[in-house]
Amino acid sequence: QVQLVESGGGLVQAGGSLILSCAASGRVDKLNTMGWYRQAPGRQRELVATISEDSSTTNYGDSVKGRFTISRDNAKNMMYLQMNSLKPEETAVYYCKGTVWVVDYWGQGTRVTVSS
Repeated sequence: QVQLVESGGGLVQAGGSLILSCAASGRVDKLNTMGWYRQAPGRQRELVATISEDSSTTNYGDSVKGRFTISRDNAKNMMYLQMNSLKPEETAVYYCKGTVWVVDYWGQGTRVTVSS
């Protein structure tokens, strides 16, 4: 079992920046790929970014490339998402996901609101 807890969400103006954090606990030694996803009201959950276990490989959704940066610190059992140049349409609940073998674990989400 892995527990994931997101933090860092809040209200930010368009063009602003925010850093999200995801704290992992439990069987963190088994965690491999981790990622950030988001879900806006009335829309499906979508990929924001993923990162491999050793941070050597990252992937980003097309809409966030060049503005968001995903990172992780395995020594601290943490994952981060640096978000720059935020847009109002990126208002959503942001979720942390961790995978152990083929099982996905999700956090409860942190809400990000971008005002215009």
